[in-house]
Amino acid sequence: MTAPTTTDSTTTDASTTTGPEALYVYGITPAGARTPRSLGVGGATVRLLTGTGLCAAVSAAPARLRPRRRDLLAHQAVLDELAAQGPLLPMRFAVLSPRPDVLLSQLRTDATHLSRQLDAVRGCVELNVKGAVVPGHFADLVRRDETLRNLALRTRRRPDYEANVRLGEAIARGVRREARRAAREVLDHLTPLAVRTVRGTTDDEQVLSASFLLRSADERRFRQAVEARARDCGDRLALSVTGPLPCYSFVDPAPAPAGR
Repeated sequence: MTAPTTTDSTTTDASTTTGPEALYVYGITPAGARTPRSLGVGGATVRLLTGTGLCAAVSAAPARLRPRRRDLLAHQAVLDELAAQGPLLPMRFAVLSPRPDVLLSQLRTDATHLSRQLDAVRGCVELNVKGAVVPGHFADLVRRDETLRNLALRTRRRPDYEANVRLGEAIARGVRREARRAAREVLDHLTPLAVRTVRGTTDDEQVLSASFLLRSADERRFRQAVEARARDCGDRLALSVTGPLPCYSFVDPAPAPAGR
C-alpha cells in the first residue's frame, strides 16, 4: 500500500533526523473529529490540523525517529481512537511533513481525492487473512497422488540418500501445491463477501495473504465464512485472521497529474 503523503514528506523504516517544525502524521479524517487523548510517538501531544473539510492528526516529530515498540504502539493507539469516531485514512508508521503549512496545502490540493477515499471506507473495517502450509498431511497426499506413491514405493525398495532427497522434495512440492489450491478456494469464497480485496506477498510457507475491506455489519458473517473454510481445508492450509484494523490496505496514493 502507498499511503497519501504530504509534499516533501518522508516515509522511513529506519532512524531519521527531523527538522524543528516537522510533523508526524497519523491519519486523515473528516473535519469535526475529536482530538485523540492518547499520547503520540515520542510521548508528544496529538493535535488536529483542519483545512477544506478535512483533519490531519499530527504531533511534533521527535528529533530522531526510530521504529521502537512503544512508538509503534503509540501510533496504533492514536489511530484506534480516530477509527472509533468514523472514517479514517491511516498512515503507516513514520510519515512526516516538514511544516504545518505544507501539510495544509496538501490537504487543499488533494481534498477531493481524499474525501472520496474517506467515503469509500466509511462504515468499513479491514480484516487480514493469512494461510500457511500444513506440512503434516503428506501421508494422505502420497496415497492420493499416483506419481508420489510410485516414487515412495521405489524409494522403499531401493533406499539411498538421493532417493530420499528426491522423495522429500517431491512431497514438499505436492504439499505446497495442495496448499496453494486451497488458498485459491478460500479467496474464491471470501472475495464476494468484501467490498474490496487486496492480495499481499506470499512465499513457499505462507501461500495466502489478503486484506479485505468489509462493511462493519458484515464482519461476523465474514469470520464465520473463514471458520467454515478453515474446517474444510485445515489439513492443507492453516488460516488466521487479524483485525479489525484501520483500513491501511485501501488507502490509495495521491491522484495522478492531469493528462496521465
